[in-house]
Parts: sequence; structure tokens; C-alpha cells
Amino acid sequence: MQLLVSVTGPAEARAALRGGADVIDAKDPWRGALGPVPLHRLAAIRSAVADARPLSAALGDAASEKALTRAVAAAVAVGVALVKVGFAGVTSEVRARRLAVAARQRAEGATRLVLVAYADWRYAESLAPARLVGVAADAGAAGVLLDTACKGAPLFAIEPAASLAAWVAAAHAVGLFAALAGSLSGPDFAPARALGADLVGVRGAACVGGRRGRVSRTRVAALRASADAASSPPAPLVLVGSGFLPERHVELPEIVGRDDEVFHAVRERA
Repeated sequence: MQLLVSVTGPAEARAALRGGADVIDAKDPWRGALGPVPLHRLAAIRSAVADARPLSAALGDAASEKALTRAVAAAVAVGVALVKVGFAGVTSEVRARRLAVAARQRAEGATRLVLVAYADWRYAESLAPARLVGVAADAGAAGVLLDTACKGAPLFAIEPAASLAAWVAAAHAVGLFAALAGSLSGPDFAPARALGADLVGVRGAACVGGRRGRVSRTRVAALRASADAASSPPAPLVLVGSGFLPERHVELPEIVGRDDEVFHAVRERA
């Protein structure tokens, strides 16, 4: 099972890399569950990550085809491996499918599309997670992520294990990878793996000071250990559509010192 860590800028990306994250995810927690970072910061994160790990980018919740395709095209130009799109405010499968297809058509080359469902879908005024699996399959997405729109309660407090297992199985049945997120922490990884999840995503658990704090290399390393312990034996690859995301195949140098990380984190928020 692989570990995705959401970061707000290049300094946090370096910390996540050094801690052993499998996927670096660009996201702004001040702008919601899928808050996109500004394009210049996405480019800076891409430079920090380089080819060491796959980079994903949260693009927010789809509002219009024009805005969505523009955001996808910009992320593709930066060179991300995955783009994540949510559907808060979209309750029609027809509308969601149209938006997803538009996004998929702009996700060119090595960039793949991930659709995000919300466990608290009524709060988000979105499609139920099971319905979004079908939309993702029809649109040609690579995978689906089950997250929470409101961060007041973790995923496992909202959805019973049986429902999560059925959702993961439904995704796998149509050739999608299945990821879980939503205020998860290390102790949640073993249950997530038992449910069949391919990937777990975190933000707050990787930070000093909560999800709006700073990503800590030490905390990421502890989460990495929890993910490894939950995967016995660890799978070397995670299926993503018709391709694969390699698992930690690059040896990383000591990219940046702790003081430099703090300096960059402060500068990024200025």
C-alpha cells in the first residue's frame, strides 16, 4: 500500500520526499479538501520533486467544463502524473460524467485522472461514492479517491468498514485503483490495507500543527513505517489504469537541511 502526502510548497515536498512518501500531492488546505495551489507554486513543487516520485495535483471541485479543462491543461504542462477532481455541488451523474470526460480528454500523455468522492456526500451536495465509481469508469479515469469534504470527522467515523470494502471492491472490479483519505493517521493504515486500498492519503497526520501546519519529515517517516507494516509483504507496484506507479525506486540525497525547510515554509506562506 502506497503513501500519498499532500504538500503546499517545495519545502514541504522535500520533507515528504525525505520521509519516504510514495506520491507527493500538491494541495492548499486553506482552500478546502481539494484546494489547488497557485500554478507558480505547483511548478516549484514539480521542480523540487523532479523525477524522484510521481506528483499529483488537487484541482478543486469541478464547476464548469471550461474552467476544469483549463486547470487540467495547466497541470499537464507542469508535468504532473495525476490530477484529482472533486464534484461538490454536482448531484447529476450525467453532469459529473460530462465534466469527467472533459477533464480526461485534457489529461494528455503521462497525466492520469483521479475522481474524488466524498464520504460525507450529503454535506458536500455531491454524488454518493458508489455512483462516482461508475462515472470514473465511463470517463476513462485511472482511479478514485474517497475523501471527506468536512474535516470534522475522519473517514472511518463516517463510513463503516463494510461500506468501504464494497466501494474499494467496486473500483477494482472496473479496473480503477482505490485510494482512501480523510483525516487518516498511522493506526488507520492497517484497516485501510485490510479493506484492499491501494493508496492512503494524508495531510494533517504528516504535519506539525495539524493540516494547516507544516509537513514534518519525521512524521512522514513514521507514517511510512505504518504503511509498510500494513503491507505484508509490501506490493512493489500500484496499478494505475493501464500503467504503474513505481514504489520508492529512487535513492534520495540529503536535499535540504531542517533549518532551510523551516525558512522555505515560512517564505511560502508569506
